[in-house]
Order: sequence, then structure tokens, then C-alpha cells
Amino acid sequence: MDVLNKIKLVEAELADTLAKNSIRMPEVAIVLGSGLGDVADNIADPFIVSYSDLADFPVSTAPGHKGRFVIGALEDTPVIIMQGRVHYYEGYPMTDVVLPVRVLARMGVKSFVLTNAAGGMQDGMRVGDLMMITDHISSFVPSPLIGPNIDELGLRFPDMTYVYDLELQDKLRAAASRLDINLLEGVYAQFTGPHFETPTEIQLFKRLGIDVVGMSTVVEAIALRHMGIRVSGVSLVSNIAAGMSDELLCGDDVIDAGNIAGPRMTALLTEAIKNF
Repeated sequence: MDVLNKIKLVEAELADTLAKNSIRMPEVAIVLGSGLGDVADNIADPFIVSYSDLADFPVSTAPGHKGRFVIGALEDTPVIIMQGRVHYYEGYPMTDVVLPVRVLARMGVKSFVLTNAAGGMQDGMRVGDLMMITDHISSFVPSPLIGPNIDELGLRFPDMTYVYDLELQDKLRAAASRLDINLLEGVYAQFTGPHFETPTEIQLFKRLGIDVVGMSTVVEAIALRHMGIRVSGVSLVSNIAAGMSDELLCGDDVIDAGNIAGPRMTALLTEAIKNF
């Protein structure tokens, strides 16, 4: 099955499920990264669709990813939340990694907030910090646009000057200011994983101007930009990158950091998306 037909199949099945339950697709979506799934617990009267209930839909296998759509409202704002994503390191082709966000965009979502857990490299960063993504480096992972262009989705050679929408950045800054949340800013780079980086790699990446590193988000942002969708991003600093502290890195740290930062992430997103 080609990529577009697979997208259309999942889209039709999800649309049918929502229609049968009189659920409308919201215009704002939030993709929750590792350790941040509890943000979805703040949805009032949620309607839930498990990824496993949709044919040909990639299912999350990463720890801390429940693998489901949660549809409802964060306070008064209608939203659809992806409570978990799939990653390239799980063995999925890149077209499957970005399939969920492509489906939501085709179904009417106009603005996305992509969140993730990341290793902090910026001087002074601490575990639990939140960083707004102002730009990214995609050079270390395959592009989701490799292969025949899907003209129905976007241009063959999409511009990437402003992947992260400037207006949405301003709204995140304003929300952080109103809530007195320290929101850092910087550049995110995606790597394939699942291994963490070496100390020497981290020193190289710092010289390239990278502030945080992770294993997701960038390819989703590229796929959405290709479709002309507005994108914003927020990273949770779940650990300090290799070689920058005496601590060895562990996947459990991500969950612990999510517990620390979850309430602030929820408050920030709830306040910001009111104006999306």
C-alpha cells in the first residue's frame, strides 16, 4: 500500500469512529513526549481512541507512551492529544513515524504543539526545565519526505525557514510570562536512538549550536511544514547530556523528569493554546 492510501485509510477509519460518537475534530493538537502523558489527564470528559484499534496504524512501544488519542477540552479549548508517539528507533519506516500527524492535519487540525523529553546541553540547564524550540537540525535522521512527493500533501521542495511558527512562539512566550514559568529557548536536534549520545558527540553538537537532543519531533515538524500546518515545540529537559555531569544516563530519568515538570507543562500548554 502506498503512503497516501495508507494515510487515507487511517483517516477514514478515525473519522468514522468520531462520527459514530458525534465527536468533532479540534483544530489544535498536542503530541506528548516521553514522561509527559499525564498532561492528558487534565482533559475534561475525554473521548479515547487507542492506536491499536485503528487498522494499519503504528502502535507505540516506547516506555511511558500509552499510545492513544485523547479528545476533549483543556479548560475551554477543544484539543486532540496524542498520548504517545512512535519513533524511528522502534523499527518503523519514517513514513509510519509521521503518519499520525499527517492524518490529523488532513482531518482539520490547524496548529500543533510537539513536545518531547530531551537531553540538555545549554549552559545552566537543569532537569525539569522547559525549552521552546525555535529551530531544529534534521541532518542526523532520514527526511520523512524522501521518495516520490505526495503532491496532495505539499510541494516537492518545501521551505524550512520558519518551521516553528513565529506567532505561536510569541503565544508560548506570553503564556509563560503570565504564569511566571521560566521558558528557555533554543535549537533541538533529533537523532535516531535508541542509544544516548557519547560525551564527544555532545561536545561536537554544542559547537553546531544545538541546545537539546532527542529522538523525535523533527521529522513530525518537517512533515507538517510540508503540509502548510502551523507548528510549535516544547522540550522537557529530562537529563543533562552525556559527559556534562557525573551521572550515567537512564531511560527511567525521563519518567522522573516528567513527574517534575508535568504540572508546569500542562499549565503552559493550557494557557498558550487558548489563543492558538
